[in-house]
Amino acid sequence: MRNSLNRFRLALLSLLATLGVVCAISLYSGILPDISTQSVSAAGGKTIYLPLLFGSGSTVPSATATPTGIATATSTLTPTRTKTPTPTTSPSTPPPTEIPSNGARRVNAPHYDGGPLYFGGIFWFGKVTSSENYSDVRVGYTDSELYVSANIIDRRLWYNTNPSSSALTAWDAVTLYLNTDGNTGNKPSTHAYKFVAQMNAWESPRSNWQAAYQGNGTGWNASSTSFTSEATWRGAGLNDNTNDHGWVATFHIPFSSLGLSGPPDGAIWGLGMTLHDRDDANGTAIPVKIWPETLVTDSPETWGQVYFGDPPAYTSPPSSSQSTTTIRNGLNGVTVKDGEVGGHTTCGNGLDVWSEWGEKNYMGEKQINIQNQDDVADWPCFSKYYITFPLNSVPANKVIVSASLTMHQFGNAGQGWNPPPYPSWIQVFTLKDNWNESTLNWNNAPLAEQDFGGAQADPLSTVPPWPGISVNWDVSSAAAKAYAQGQPLRLVLYSSDRPMHSGKYFYSSDADPEGRPTLQVIWGDP
Repeated sequence: MRNSLNRFRLALLSLLATLGVVCAISLYSGILPDISTQSVSAAGGKTIYLPLLFGSGSTVPSATATPTGIATATSTLTPTRTKTPTPTTSPSTPPPTEIPSNGARRVNAPHYDGGPLYFGGIFWFGKVTSSENYSDVRVGYTDSELYVSANIIDRRLWYNTNPSSSALTAWDAVTLYLNTDGNTGNKPSTHAYKFVAQMNAWESPRSNWQAAYQGNGTGWNASSTSFTSEATWRGAGLNDNTNDHGWVATFHIPFSSLGLSGPPDGAIWGLGMTLHDRDDANGTAIPVKIWPETLVTDSPETWGQVYFGDPPAYTSPPSSSQSTTTIRNGLNGVTVKDGEVGGHTTCGNGLDVWSEWGEKNYMGEKQINIQNQDDVADWPCFSKYYITFPLNSVPANKVIVSASLTMHQFGNAGQGWNPPPYPSWIQVFTLKDNWNESTLNWNNAPLAEQDFGGAQADPLSTVPPWPGISVNWDVSSAAAKAYAQGQPLRLVLYSSDRPMHSGKYFYSSDADPEGRPTLQVIWGDP
C-alpha cells in the first residue's frame, strides 16, 4: 500500500506542476472572492504567504445535474492505477499487522516533504446545523513539524478584534491537544501540550490570536512553546448576522519546540481537538464539539491517537488449502447494506444547507459520490460512503489470507472546468459502531475508528462500458480483525483531497448486480 501511495503522490504532484497549479490560490479558480495575502513565520524561519478569504463574493457551489461520467482530464497525465497488493504468507510468526490502539480512535499521519498536503490522514467530527459546527481534520508531518488543519463548517463567523490570550475560546477557535507519551495518564504531564488558535480576518501579527499551554502534572500552565497557526475563512462577512460557509485553522508544531531532535517516525501520540463556536455579539453559550467523543481535556487517557507513518501492511499467518468467498449484495442471499451521506452527486441540490443537508438520507440510491476538498465554501458537495459486509459466509476457524473491496467507478465531478479534475486517493476506514441504512445521514453517521489504506481513482475521459472501471482497496487487515472478533466488516470511504472537483462516482449495492461493491476474501486452514 505504501508503494502505491508514494507512486500516487509523485504522479499527482507532477500533474499539478504540469497544469501550473503552484499555490493554493489557483486551486480555487473561478469561485474565490477578493484575495489578499498575509505572511507568517513557520518553523525554520520560512515565510509562507497565505490566501486571506473575505468579502461578499463567495458563493455556495452550484448544484450540477446527474453526472454523465465524462471528464476533461488528460489521461496521459494521470498516474497509473496499481492493483491491490497481494499479502504474502510467512513461514514463521508474522510481525504485527495492526498497531494496538487500546480501543482509541486514531489517525495515521503520513510523512511528506512540505508544501501542500494533498494526501494527509483525516478524521472528522461534529454536525452541520444552523447552530452546530463540523470539521474535517487533515494530519501529516515533515522532517521538522507536525501539520494539523481543521476545515470547519460554521454558519456564523465571529472573532475578537482586540484579542486576549485568556479568552481566545470565547470566539470561533480550535484547541489542539497533544501528548508525546501517548493517550495515557489522567492528568496532563509536562509532555502534554495545548495549542489554541482563534479565527481572525487579516490582521497581524497572527500570534495575537493564538496561545500555547503545557501540562504541569495537575493542569495547564501558559507556555512559550513555539508554534505557528493560520486562519482563512469563507463567507459574506465577519462579526455579523449573515450566513457564512466556514473557516480553516491550521497548526504547524515544530518538533524542536517539543524537545525532539527529529520526526518521531513510528511513534503514537495522544491527540484531541475541541471546536469552540460563537454565533452572535453577546456570546450566547454554544456547546463545544470534541474529538474523540470520550475526550476530557485534562485527562490524556481519554484522547485519541496519532500514529506517525503509514498504516502497516497486512501479513497473513501461515495457511494451507486456500479458498475464496465472494460477498456481494444479493449473491447467495447475502444482504450488504450501504449508504451515502452528504451532498450526493448534486451538491445537495434542493436542500437547505443548514436545516436539511446534514439530515438527508439516500437509501436506495444506485449511484454514490465520494468527495472532499479543502475549500470549505464547497462543503455542500462533500460526500462519504458507508458499507457493511457480513462475514458469516466465511467458514469458522480459518485464517484470513487477504481481502479486497472492489467498486465500479462510472464518472467524476469537474466536467469542462479549468483546472480539470485530478486523481483522488480514496481512503478506507474501519468502524466500531453499527448504523441503520434507512436513517443514516451526515449528522448521525458513525465516526471512523482509524484509516488503514487507500486506492487511487482517476478522472475518466470517456464514459466506460458497464459496469465501469474497477477500483480495488486492500482491506485484509480490517477483514481479519472483524472476522476474529465475530463481527461484520464495517467500512467508510472518504478522501482528504484538496483540489476542486474531486468527486468520484461509483455504483452502490442497489445497482444491477455486476456493478455492486464486492468483497473477495481468500482464506485457508491454519
